[in-house]
Amino acid sequence: MAARGQGCGPAPPLRLPLSLPLSLSLPLFLSLLLPLSLSLSPPLSPPGPEPLLEAAPRWGWRNVSCPACRLLFGALDLALQLEPNVARVGRVASRLCQALRLARPEVCRDAVRLFQRDVVSAWARSVLRPAEACGLLLGPRCGRWDILGDWNVTLPDTPKPPVRPPAPPPPGAPVARVLFLTDLHWDRRYTPGSAAACPDPLCCRGAARPGPGGAGFWGEYGKCDLPLHTIESLLAQLPGAAFAAAYWTGDIPAHDVWQQSRQDQLLALRTVTALLRRHLGPLPVYPAVGNHEATPVNAFPPPYVHGNQSAAWLYDAMAEAWRDWLPPPALETLRAGGFYAAQVWPGLRVVSLNMNFCSQANFWLLINATDPAGQLQWLVGVLAAAERAGEKVHIIGHIPPAHCLRSWSWNYYRIVSRFEGTIAAQFFGHTHVDEFELFYDEETLARPVSVAFVAPSVTTYINLNPGYRVYEVDGPYPGSSAAVLDHETFILNLTEANAPGAAPRWRSLYRARAAYGLPAASPADWDRLLRRFQDDERLFQRFWFHLHKGHPPREPCGAACKAALLCALRTGRSADPALCRPLRPALPFARVLRLWRQRRLC
Repeated sequence: MAARGQGCGPAPPLRLPLSLPLSLSLPLFLSLLLPLSLSLSPPLSPPGPEPLLEAAPRWGWRNVSCPACRLLFGALDLALQLEPNVARVGRVASRLCQALRLARPEVCRDAVRLFQRDVVSAWARSVLRPAEACGLLLGPRCGRWDILGDWNVTLPDTPKPPVRPPAPPPPGAPVARVLFLTDLHWDRRYTPGSAAACPDPLCCRGAARPGPGGAGFWGEYGKCDLPLHTIESLLAQLPGAAFAAAYWTGDIPAHDVWQQSRQDQLLALRTVTALLRRHLGPLPVYPAVGNHEATPVNAFPPPYVHGNQSAAWLYDAMAEAWRDWLPPPALETLRAGGFYAAQVWPGLRVVSLNMNFCSQANFWLLINATDPAGQLQWLVGVLAAAERAGEKVHIIGHIPPAHCLRSWSWNYYRIVSRFEGTIAAQFFGHTHVDEFELFYDEETLARPVSVAFVAPSVTTYINLNPGYRVYEVDGPYPGSSAAVLDHETFILNLTEANAPGAAPRWRSLYRARAAYGLPAASPADWDRLLRRFQDDERLFQRFWFHLHKGHPPREPCGAACKAALLCALRTGRSADPALCRPLRPALPFARVLRLWRQRRLC
């Protein structure tokens, strides 16, 4: 068993999205000062707004009063209206970052320098104003923000096909194993023996120091990403011929978001892509775009932003790197918007979504957040065509749907409900932990229709073992459901691997059906498991252990934490208290949201 986490503080809900803390990036000041704290917050988040900075009690926005917030944003907004001078606004933001002790002065300066140009451009074209910024940052007591209003995609006029209960595969039917990799976060500056604890958002870098207590050779518990040799160790021990396909849902670079360049991001993309190709050989790989692929982090302008500030530099590089894996039509939409569809085998398509177009952290959406790039309407078209052809669809993406902006999330929920007979499975990452999100029929919110599986990260960030997932799905044959039949999670126990003289041993942590006593892996089975968690404390604590890849925080998950976590698992769309009402014990949704925000960091 891995050593238990040290000093993690209270650990209620898990799912405080990796993306927001410093890179909530919505208003100008928020985006200039908060990007670096993205790395300070563990990628664990429930639906709804995230905590902005809780890594150290003396840091953060909670020390800022509403009047002070309005004054700060008012001054910045006035300065920008009078003279949109990027350098001047950057200097102000840098001084405020240091005055609020959000990070060391050098990190503040580097982060502001990296973000200022794009954020000022987005802010100047948006309609967000000081009161709305403070409402977004500090909550409704400081103002109301409704800049990201409601909108709807158009669903087909064709009636929804009759719902058929899931049936087990016939005896002897083929089973396909799908390798799932997410959140690798290669840190090319990782140094074994370097300081594993540091004041920066990312540690285990710099010079090695003598004596115990330094970063382990294979990785380290703490605010650390992975060296390349650990990722290569994972890939080298995989039985490549045993898989039918691989899904790879992004976040390739490290969490040093305050000092990244486009050259750094492209080096990470090409290096890790080449590593996968070398070790996986002819295995088809279907990637998705993570929020860390861009620089500034989370900066994914919709296609109407042209020129040097567009995302073409990234999408073009991805299309070039992945051209042997994807067909020409998929490469075309990848270049246009970072999403695509492709055939996995006859009767099964995979849809790779660019979930950055739903992200609260993508400051470019301040300009217009209505179905960016037309991606959801495109998804409706792909699903409608698959429905007509009698095909099944797997959806992959980085950020889980419940972590998205409200209108995007609710529209996606509608799409999943409408096409429940076509969408065979959903696969996401981003949170770095092992969880799921349930989807229910829109009429009653009682009948489970789909599961979004959220797989654990390869990286250790923060305070985790490295891990990966293998899904077993109904294989290629006429009439296959392509549904998930089971899944298995593998980890590298760092306590064991870093012991003197030890070699890395990737081992199975658990198989879902055996660990949880599931008769099958249908949405109804996961819904019943969620209800069993309410009364079976031992079973819930097993889930809590698996959630953290065998390295849970020392602080146990008590009653309130458990209620908030169960609510998060039942919530496939953001900010919907109705989804949690059937759960026991019942907690007011406002308190659930507070618990989601209160998680302190390791």
